[in-house]
Amino acid sequence: MTDLFASAGLERDAPRPLAEKLRPQNLGEVAGQDHLLGANGALTRQIASGALGSLIFWGPPGTGKTTVARLLAFETKLHFVQVSAIFSGVAELKKIFDEARGRQKIGQGTLLFIDEIHRFNRAQQDSFLPVMEDGAITLIGATTENPSFELNAALLSRARVMTFHSLDDAALEKLLLRAEEAEKKPLPLDAEAREALIRMADGDGRAALTLVEEIFRAARAGEVFDTRGLSEVAQRRAPIYDKGQEGHYNLISALHKTVRGSDPDAALYYLARMFDAGEDPLFIARRVVRMAVEDIGLADPQALVVANAAKDAFDFLGSPEGELAIAQAVIYCACAPKSNAAYSAYKAAMRLARERGSLMPPKVILNAPTKLMKSEGYGSGYAYDHDLPDAFSGQDYWPEVLGRQKFYQPVERGFEREISKRLDYWEKLRKERGGG
Repeated sequence: MTDLFASAGLERDAPRPLAEKLRPQNLGEVAGQDHLLGANGALTRQIASGALGSLIFWGPPGTGKTTVARLLAFETKLHFVQVSAIFSGVAELKKIFDEARGRQKIGQGTLLFIDEIHRFNRAQQDSFLPVMEDGAITLIGATTENPSFELNAALLSRARVMTFHSLDDAALEKLLLRAEEAEKKPLPLDAEAREALIRMADGDGRAALTLVEEIFRAARAGEVFDTRGLSEVAQRRAPIYDKGQEGHYNLISALHKTVRGSDPDAALYYLARMFDAGEDPLFIARRVVRMAVEDIGLADPQALVVANAAKDAFDFLGSPEGELAIAQAVIYCACAPKSNAAYSAYKAAMRLARERGSLMPPKVILNAPTKLMKSEGYGSGYAYDHDLPDAFSGQDYWPEVLGRQKFYQPVERGFEREISKRLDYWEKLRKERGGG
């Protein structure tokens, strides 16, 4: 079977996806990352210096992270090795490290590209450190998640983070022109449908080329699709707003205000509109967390837990299953008792800190680690609250020139009603014990 086609004189050329055909052959062809690859880009400067360090590529899918890693290996004459953190384990990594050290002995460097590097656990991430330090590998890790939260501090201290941006409309239009050149025919879309396709791609170059491929396949001779035809062919509706423009902010504002206004049905409507338009669910999830702390606060402390859990659930499940977790959090927050007392208290405290931030705390609550500080009265007279009745001393902890201030005013709703009772009780004890 292996030689059947060869013996018949036929060449086997398996069809390749358009995105693969148009993969850039040099760094100058990479679209949309001029801040990294332009004349004064961060990566351009590193290549020019002749010393490529380990890097973390952080950005959305389809922005060129894998392609740039491959091209960097070519530019710097490093042996390129690519693995995915989803499918690779310790045994495979050890083999790669041993091979890299073997190349190092004969003067050949290795660029190891790890896709989805955030999927590796902490111990696996630590395994990279020795081969990074001895120069056996130059590591490039790609991630769609915030490296500050997902990667070890030790790994981050040895690698520079490079942020990849979603492709803007101009960059996506360049990809469409390249596709037309490769296919030697114009894309069968009218002007509005062409703009709609770019919005559908959502900043993802690979997604844009996949859509283009679908359109080329579907079009009959002489047929040109309008926006409706595009939606039917692509089996998805064009987003009703550009996520970088007014509609994006209008709908997230509408969602926030309907949650604040305790209308779960209206909140679900605006949430569904954003999901349907292709909004990034994690962007929405982050805003729900913000709603939980800004508009619900301590009236229902569980709201923040629910909102964070929804964000983690989406991160674990992905679309579309994880969207239900965000919807559940929106309903919970819309139905929760509302209070902006913590939010208002924080802003008031921040204003005072900026105005009077140089004042020294009273010596009674400062430690005295040296004899001099002890002789100056640091810590003298401090009452350890746990040793006193009700675990409450009632001491005055404010700088003397300020006197006691009051920022936090809990509302008579939800859990803050209970907090208000506690504060009133402590105020009563404070007066009885002479704390002001």
